[in-house]
Amino acid sequence: MTVVYVNARFLTQELTGVQRFAQEISLELKRQLPDVRFVCPANIKHQALAETLGAEVIGSRTGHAWEQIDLPRTLRQRGKPLLVNLMSTAPVAYSNQMATLHDVNYVRFPKSFSRSFVLFYRLLIPLILKRIKLLITVSEFSKREIAGYYGFPENRILVAPNAVNQALQLQHAPKPGPRYILAVSSPNLHKNFGTLIEAFLALDAVADGVSLYVVGKANGSFRSQKLDAAQASDRVTFLGRVDDAQLSELYAGALAFAFPSLYEGFGIPPLEAQLNDCPVVSSNAASMPEVLGDSALFFDPTNVGDIQRALADIIANGALRAELVEKGRANVARFSWQRSAEKVAEAVRRLS
Repeated sequence: MTVVYVNARFLTQELTGVQRFAQEISLELKRQLPDVRFVCPANIKHQALAETLGAEVIGSRTGHAWEQIDLPRTLRQRGKPLLVNLMSTAPVAYSNQMATLHDVNYVRFPKSFSRSFVLFYRLLIPLILKRIKLLITVSEFSKREIAGYYGFPENRILVAPNAVNQALQLQHAPKPGPRYILAVSSPNLHKNFGTLIEAFLALDAVADGVSLYVVGKANGSFRSQKLDAAQASDRVTFLGRVDDAQLSELYAGALAFAFPSLYEGFGIPPLEAQLNDCPVVSSNAASMPEVLGDSALFFDPTNVGDIQRALADIIANGALRAELVEKGRANVARFSWQRSAEKVAEAVRRLS
């Protein structure tokens, strides 16, 4: 196999689900491919990871300019090797490459994003798809979505699912504390927190003494999702951002984890909850039935009454919670960063 390059621009970005995928797959590719090299701009945020990957800083630009100008120029100077892009963008002016697209959320729920972001992706993604040899995505659902919307051949789409980092598993029994339902996500509109909050606040006596804890930013799109009413209630607590250790404690101590999203290409937080023996109640939309199988209690995320029903069931029924914990353990085991990276590595060997 010839030398292969990975676009490591993710080293310069804040960590979200997309960056988590890129980081974890990169770490595995480093182990599995002897001739892989990582290149990035100079404005690195994750220095320790950059050192682990042996990342090389190239070019003088940053951001999209680096990706569209410096990256392809350097690769052409080095003989046009195969480039693996693990984020949602890639250089347009380069053909010997693989790209990654987690979903078409910007098409299905454009109000979750800024107008400039949606316009940029609507313009850029079709150009990228015309230039690549293979596309990576994270679920069969996203594969169908991408193929259907863009007409991209399904036989050129590789599904490499997300997984969970085992370091997020709490290594001791959770501390006794208040009874709460946990929700974790960003404030984007498609995350549907407003409907979850409305359903929770409408619960009757079955939820007496139970709170709703929300982890994540509480601004931006959240403002239009009944945030003011929730903040006025002592039953809803917004915790903001927490570190991984705090998050593991919160998962492990929760009665259940609620995931009300209207659209997900995959959805990592429910698996993180299951890793910590937290039963999951989830939206039945998009990829969630594929990712969770029979390991969650599902609800219609557009129906407040159905969310109420699921929350009431999980709060009142200890046997149901125990059953979902057992099923959750089995479900988490279905996913592995190593196995997903093996799929990517095999494609790299085939194309390089």
